[in-house]
Amino acid sequence: MSTENFIPLETLCSHYNVDLSFFANLNEIGLIEIQTVEQMQYVHQDSIYEIEKMIRMHQELEVNLEGIDVVFNLLQKIDTLKKELTAVRNRLRLYEN
Repeated sequence: MSTENFIPLETLCSHYNVDLSFFANLNEIGLIEIQTVEQMQYVHQDSIYEIEKMIRMHQELEVNLEGIDVVFNLLQKIDTLKKELTAVRNRLRLYEN
């Protein structure tokens, strides 16, 4: 498996000043996916935006892991509802014209 699109967890830990157990706990909850290659742990670069949000919530707002899980589940539901609303509006436009 190629690691060119992956970032080592050790790099994230030192960059964001976060303990490795934080990422392990996020992985256990299912908020991130950790890939292990040759005894090194990585996360995909596409998930960095969400990881940064989680770290900020945890450090700046002092939200615990369960709270972060709740917030992200609610944000996903909001995105789903927005997409559904857009689809309904588009169908309504078809009938209005």
